[in-house]
Amino acid sequence: MANMSLKKNEMPSQDPNVRNKNFLEVALGYTEEQALDEAARCLNCKNHPCVGGCPVQVQIPEFIKKITEKDYEGAFQVIHQTSSLPAVCGRVCPQESQCEKYCIRGVKGESVGIGRLERFVADWHNAHATEAAAKPASNGHKVAVIGSGPSGLTCAGDLAKKGYEVTVFEALHLAGGVLVYGIPEFRLPKAIVQKEVDGLKALGVKVETNMVIGRVCSIDELMDEYHFEAVFVGSGAGLPMFMHIPGENLKGVYSANEFLTRINLMKAYKEDSDTPIMSLKGKKVAVVGGGNVAMDAARCSKRLGADVYVVYRRGMEELPARHEEVEHAVEEGIIFKTMNNPVKINGDEGGNVASMTCIAMELGEPDASGRRRPIEKAGSEFDLPVDAVIMSLGTSPNPLIKNTTKGLEINKKGGIIVNEEGLTSREGVYAGGDAVTGAATVILAMGAGKLAAKSIDEYLTEK
Repeated sequence: MANMSLKKNEMPSQDPNVRNKNFLEVALGYTEEQALDEAARCLNCKNHPCVGGCPVQVQIPEFIKKITEKDYEGAFQVIHQTSSLPAVCGRVCPQESQCEKYCIRGVKGESVGIGRLERFVADWHNAHATEAAAKPASNGHKVAVIGSGPSGLTCAGDLAKKGYEVTVFEALHLAGGVLVYGIPEFRLPKAIVQKEVDGLKALGVKVETNMVIGRVCSIDELMDEYHFEAVFVGSGAGLPMFMHIPGENLKGVYSANEFLTRINLMKAYKEDSDTPIMSLKGKKVAVVGGGNVAMDAARCSKRLGADVYVVYRRGMEELPARHEEVEHAVEEGIIFKTMNNPVKINGDEGGNVASMTCIAMELGEPDASGRRRPIEKAGSEFDLPVDAVIMSLGTSPNPLIKNTTKGLEINKKGGIIVNEEGLTSREGVYAGGDAVTGAATVILAMGAGKLAAKSIDEYLTEK
């Protein structure tokens, strides 16, 4: 029987005043009872608009119907037909702006909790599955994938299912890309990512870590000397942006990229860490920016004992971060100083951050992005006492690949230029995800990896 409640089932979570002191996962996941109740809200409508909103085309009504039948493994298999990372997507995808945005139930109430149901199914599978996926027979073709983030893992998984011999080259010492170095444990446990990587290995995917393509080996060498017939570049966007204001070279100024990598991947906050980070206990930290990465940096800082400000030049309504992440940050005690913009970082005699000079802003006419342009209010400068500043202004693609690969066309922002099939200006070389678009979402990167895998398959089949 359909559940016609206008509200989706709430996600159980840790108490804000408990979770802001630990790195355990905030959202606890649906119980079976909650999942069944939420699945009953799906009307299985005729045109399935939710599927059209999913970049990897998960057959959403089909997997939700399996949940109502208590066939949770069947539901997982439906998702896994098109998504290689369901446990990841169920946690970090912005469903509210994709599949759930088009849910018919959202017209007169809240949409079906598609992401929460995907997480439930993936977690059920991980807890109960005992057999690894069977490794397909090799078709004799070799493909190299550069980068083990969401686009690379998706491309590798889709090709491996078709029998390709796939090798993933990862620059860091652990596979997962932004999923392990960028997204904090409290949003995406690293054991979940490792489980997904292990699933790909079971399909025959080889993962080579500590391989900086462009330094250890070039794309040309992969193709000419190691006989890879096609290459997918999913190297992400790891080059941080700064404001270029006075004081950005002071001790205690970090890019969010560096800060989160130290926290998430290197566990730099531990006393015995080989790559320690400054102690934030009892300190004041300013995070500059308003996206999901800024929320991650702010919430990590809070967990390390700091009083945290998010400084953003527009208002709360214009924050680009997911509403859920902003809501969690507010609950955890993060202070939002919106309608302000830094103009200078001030240091003490030892070269450490002492304060940050900000200026108040007001919103003018819309800019090219459609958002109202922030304008400085003359004479409104003030000093914000802080001990550390984390710049979270976005990232651009690392220039290493473009600088070491012959004939690879790049756009003005450093992204690799591809056609509608994901093909670059080099024959046999494809690219996708943040390496093409600049920093974007996990699911969009996965969609690009899926497109490239399809194109590579067609290219090598016709060869």
